[in-house]
Amino acid sequence: MNPERHQSALRIAAVSLDCADPAPLADFYVRLLDGKVLWRKETSVGIRVGSTVLVPQRVANYRPPTWPGTSIAHLDLTAGDDVDGPAERAIALGAQLADPQPDPRWRVLLDPAGHPFCITPFAPTLDTPT
Repeated sequence: MNPERHQSALRIAAVSLDCADPAPLADFYVRLLDGKVLWRKETSVGIRVGSTVLVPQRVANYRPPTWPGTSIAHLDLTAGDDVDGPAERAIALGAQLADPQPDPRWRVLLDPAGHPFCITPFAPTLDTPT
């Protein structure tokens, strides 16, 4: 089997966020990102945010990542030129400002389950060749 032949068959279906309780984490992201709930179960909640699906999912003995250091992946959210307004809104919805802040151009926050996420003025251009 030629592995290059089947590369295009894969697509990202969702980004899963491990947590102790998926409902409040889903509610946080629905409100922060103006998302839509796709399903709600005791063990997971699916939310659509633009063309992305986030899935907060219950994990036994969940321990939040430590900032900086143990996060495997984190979300980068673009805010245009104003990162302070969206950061303040995220804090009002239950996020915390992370310490340390590695760069004054963006803000690193921790969602209610402790996952780091960044609010940044930068956005990738998807039509630019690599």
